[in-house]
Amino acid sequence: MDNYIVSARKYRPATFDTVVGQRALTTTLKNAIANNKLAHAYLFCGPRGVGKTTCARIFAKTINCLSPKPDGEACNECESCKAFNEQRSYNIHELDAASNNSVEDIRSLIEQVRIPPQIGKYKVYIIDEVHMLSTAAFNAFLKTLEEPPHHAIFILATTEKHKILPTILSRCQIYDFSRISVTDTVEHLQGVAQKEGIDVEPEALTVIAQKADGGMRDALSIFDQVTSFSNGHITYKSVIENLNVLDYEYYFKLTDYILENKVSECMLLFNEVLKKGFDGNHFITGLSSHFRDLLVSRDEQTLQLLEVGASIRERYKAQAQKCEQKFLYKAMKLCNDCDLNYRQSKNKRLLVELTLIQLAQITSEEDDAGNGRSPKVIKPIFNQQTAPAATQQQPVAQQQPITQQPANVQNVQQPVQQNTSEPQPQYGNNPAQQQMHKLPDGLKVTQEKKIPVVKAGILGPSIKKRPQHLEEAVAQKPAAQVQQAEKEWEDYDVYEKDLNYYWREFATRLPKEEKANAGRMMNMSPKLLDDQTTFEVAVDNEMVQKYMQQLAPQIENHLREQLHNRKIRMTVRVSAADENIRAYSHVERFQMMSKKNPNLLKLKEEFGLELS
Repeated sequence: MDNYIVSARKYRPATFDTVVGQRALTTTLKNAIANNKLAHAYLFCGPRGVGKTTCARIFAKTINCLSPKPDGEACNECESCKAFNEQRSYNIHELDAASNNSVEDIRSLIEQVRIPPQIGKYKVYIIDEVHMLSTAAFNAFLKTLEEPPHHAIFILATTEKHKILPTILSRCQIYDFSRISVTDTVEHLQGVAQKEGIDVEPEALTVIAQKADGGMRDALSIFDQVTSFSNGHITYKSVIENLNVLDYEYYFKLTDYILENKVSECMLLFNEVLKKGFDGNHFITGLSSHFRDLLVSRDEQTLQLLEVGASIRERYKAQAQKCEQKFLYKAMKLCNDCDLNYRQSKNKRLLVELTLIQLAQITSEEDDAGNGRSPKVIKPIFNQQTAPAATQQQPVAQQQPITQQPANVQNVQQPVQQNTSEPQPQYGNNPAQQQMHKLPDGLKVTQEKKIPVVKAGILGPSIKKRPQHLEEAVAQKPAAQVQQAEKEWEDYDVYEKDLNYYWREFATRLPKEEKANAGRMMNMSPKLLDDQTTFEVAVDNEMVQKYMQQLAPQIENHLREQLHNRKIRMTVRVSAADENIRAYSHVERFQMMSKKNPNLLKLKEEFGLELS
């Protein structure tokens, strides 16, 4: 019984013309050989199974051929070619850098490089998986790689070029191998099938080529596997069954259900896919690829991007005419979002089912969505509930500008009757202690009015506000009555102690970004002028003056509201050179006191006191 050889080894290319999918690179190498312009170092990089090591071997055999053909290929008849074909050539050395990656291995290689070839012109050293070399091995290899003997040529092969040192890359001619297209893979597999006498369907080879993902070695390995499964007759069904590939038929059916808004059928079809052992993520990525293929099938210019068999291509073109571009865009977006969230989801099946429900609602119309076959598109509940409320509040909102008071007016009150027999408050000389608020329609409320009293430990104002039911009563009255009430407004007396309290209260309300300015305001002391409604603030310089002037409207509104006086005005001036406007610190106070009483210094030194 003869020894069986897998197709990947049996049909490995032996000439440049038989290399699949790398026409540009093989032409460049053949021209370099024909013109005798060979570099001393090459780097072949690219995905697995695309022909890097194969091209390196063909290149090594061709440059040592004693009688090359006119087209640049090796003759396969001379002693050098025969020795290479029989794997007994001493001019070609292959090194696996994955297992020989130390400095000692590189030193041994360098020693071999010095020996000239016995037959042929060059000794070729093929180092596979060169990115596995250690940094020390790379550094030891640098000098030899840059200036090798004239008979030595290095060919480095790797799948991960980014892991190679830049100093190595700069010493090599770099050839980037690309993935082999589905079309080229199918053609090569058809040739192998004819040589082996295997009956095969074109759609089956397309599935094998897509499963190989651009690698010819993987494609030939899958081909051997399917051949053993189908006993020499490869069909589309046998391939998808053996490779556990989801059939196109599921995606065509599912797309029809989605276009017809049949949610229940979509859910049942997905359940059937899961019963066959397919993963939900595999299903959703295949569905997104199906929508992508439908999109490229709509245009003749992009039809070349569709890599499927001839019969399935017609089905794609037919179904693509049923789908609008807008639908395909949204469908691909939903599938892509599902794919991104699949790993993080705890209920993965529910995630895919929700995606199918959303897909089935893309083309549904709101009026016929509730036909029992697809879910009705439900609008947000909160928007429906807030809409009536907004219509109910609309008349009140229309009346609001009428009842709105100016910025410096907070409460509307009636004239008061003076009562001088009551004792005076702590910070004021207001003769009015009780007043009668006369509202329209005979509404009368007796309320005590007091001047704001500021005490230690009290953080809020002591001005009593108008009761809520009075505010509502005033708000419902016509504008003429409100204007009459504004004329009868009474401004409270302003006292400097109250002014300073609410000044600091405003400073504490400044945001964190204004912390420095808030601290500056805390050290200021507003001074009432003679008219008892205008107060003055002295600042250090013009910059602070400009800032306080910009802040003045907000400060005035705050003080008018808290002190219940519409006439409050604020002025800012820059202090004189000999004027001290800031508060003294603890240290400065102690220094001033110690000048008057030197015994304080002695007391501090005796007890070892420190000022905080």
